[in-house]
This record gives sequence, structure tokens and C-alpha cells, in this order.
Amino acid sequence: MSVPRSPMRTIVRAGGILAASAVLVTTAASPVVAQGADLTGAGATFPYPIYSKWFADYATKTGVKINYQSIGSGGGIRQLTEGTVDFGASDAPMSDAEIAKLKSPVLHIPTVLGADVVTYNVPGLTAPLKLSGTVLADIFLGKITKWDDKAIAAINAGAKLPSQDILVVHRSDGSGTTYIFSDYLAAVSPDWAKAPGKGKELQWPVGIGGKGNEGVAGQVKQTPYAIGYVELAYARQNKLPYAWMQNATGAFVEPTIASVTAAAASAKFPPTTDFRVSIVNAPGAASYPISSFTYLLVPTTYADKAKGKKLVAFLKWAIHDGETEVSALDYAPLPANVVALLDQRLGTIQVASR
Repeated sequence: MSVPRSPMRTIVRAGGILAASAVLVTTAASPVVAQGADLTGAGATFPYPIYSKWFADYATKTGVKINYQSIGSGGGIRQLTEGTVDFGASDAPMSDAEIAKLKSPVLHIPTVLGADVVTYNVPGLTAPLKLSGTVLADIFLGKITKWDDKAIAAINAGAKLPSQDILVVHRSDGSGTTYIFSDYLAAVSPDWAKAPGKGKELQWPVGIGGKGNEGVAGQVKQTPYAIGYVELAYARQNKLPYAWMQNATGAFVEPTIASVTAAAASAKFPPTTDFRVSIVNAPGAASYPISSFTYLLVPTTYADKAKGKKLVAFLKWAIHDGETEVSALDYAPLPANVVALLDQRLGTIQVASR
């Protein structure tokens, strides 16, 4: 039975138009079989633009064609669990319960770094807003309700903060962006850790929802005195204002590619890690505290041995040659120490048939 081919997607980024000419991409939740594809994957939407470029470049270099379905982290984990793709992709690491459902052990391979930024609409505020983790948590918990609250004013000396209600905007859909944001708030706020905690979907105490980065950003932009969170790359490309966050050392840090990479460089990895680690609130004076890896989810055994070998070869190319391209698309590259650890880990993978 033939499967309809989905139209190719063209991505508009800050540096121009990136055409997905060498890979077939779909946003459908159902499995798609790409004719002529050597490998198929599905998952996170956040890294789609860089993955699209990588797969196109790699196809040109090696002839290996990789089909990637940009359907969200949850969808990628679901298709990996069902065995309909060769690899998954997620901004949030899989839980032990999710891993237990897999037919084969999986490795979490970080590819690039992302971050959440706090965007806001405060008329008359000219300097970047500064926020601490506890203040941010209290805003999203509904404990701080006014922009001129003394807790906000104390860390924004000299700023003209209005006596206006704060409107909280959050994601209405499950997402890796929400996982990163809530992982950070749970790390810095005991009250947040109790409830709502961390996850891709939450029971939000206050606020209104927006679907995707576009929905949250749209609500914030059109609503004076609103606050929300979006991905760093999205904020940079759409010229949204975003807050400087206080990190674990007490420094207020601007979210940049360099400060996100610094967060990963400061993280500590156990010797046997599969990189399923959190780097929110990472140590280091230059570290931006709401940072995270995004992962490819790679099974360690394959029924088709040739597919496993092709995937490992691609991963080795991606963490070296591919990493040189990520900054141009507003992603943060992996720091050298993480690449070195990945080289060691990939060198130990023995892809064998079941």
C-alpha cells in the first residue's frame, strides 16, 4: 500500500531561507514511510531547522537519506516506542517509565543546546528586565501579581515599574520548552517543586495559554503587562525583549549562544552517563540558568544492522562537522568537553542485530 508523501517544508530563519530539499518532513502524528530513505526519525520541533540542514548536507556528502518527522518530543517518543522509526528526538529526556516501555535500551545523544527566555511587554521599560528564579516562580505561581512588587523592584533599581497587574502567558500544549522552564523553576523554588512541578504538560496555577512559541509570543506582544516564555532562537529571530536571569552564582546573565554553551560546559557528567542530565541553574558565572540539551534518542540494537551503522556514522559527523553550522541558525553548539565525552561513548557502541 502506498503512503501519500507530505509536502516539503521551507524554514525561514534569521540568515535567510533554508529549504528542506534532501529530506521529507511531515507534521502528521501517524507514521510516514519515505520512499528511498535510509533512516527515519521523529520528534522535537525545536531542533528541526538544524536537523533539516544536517540531513540535507549529509545526504549530499554521503548519499545517506534521513527522513525526519517534526511532530514534537512526545510524538517522537511514542513512535520510537511503537518501533515505527529508527530514532527519536526530544528536548526533554525520557523518564525511567518511558524507557521501560522500549524494546531496546536507548542512548540520549545531545546534539545542540537550547534555552528558554522570559519575554515580556512592559510599556516604558527601556533597560532589560532582571529576574531571579524565585521571583519568576512566584510570578507564575500567582504570588507576585503587580509589576511594581517590591521583589521585582529590588533587583531592577532605577527602573520605572508600573503599578499594573501581571498577565502570565504559558504554553497550552505539551512541549519540551515547558519541560525546560518547569525543570528550572522546580530547581530554584521549593514551592514550585511541590506543585505544579516539572513536565511537558502542567496544571498551571494562573495565566492564559498559547499554542507553541508563536501563540505565547503573540499573546505577550498584543497584551500590555504580559509575561511568558519562549525558546531563545525564536526570541532572537523575532526580536522579542527578554529578561536577564540570575544564575547560581548570583550573576545576572543575558541569554546568548555563549552563555547557553557555558551552562553545558559547567555541568558534571557521571562516567557512565547517557547524558540524561539537567543543566538548569548550572554552576559558573557565565552560565545562563534556563538551558538544556536537545537529544536524539538512539536504540543500541537494530534488526537491520546496516541501519545502526549508518546512524552511528551520521552521529559522529554531526557532533564534529555539523556543530560548525549551528550558531548561524541561532542554536548553541556543544562545548568541547561534551563532544569529547560523546566521542568516547559513540566509540563504545556495538550495533548488532537482535
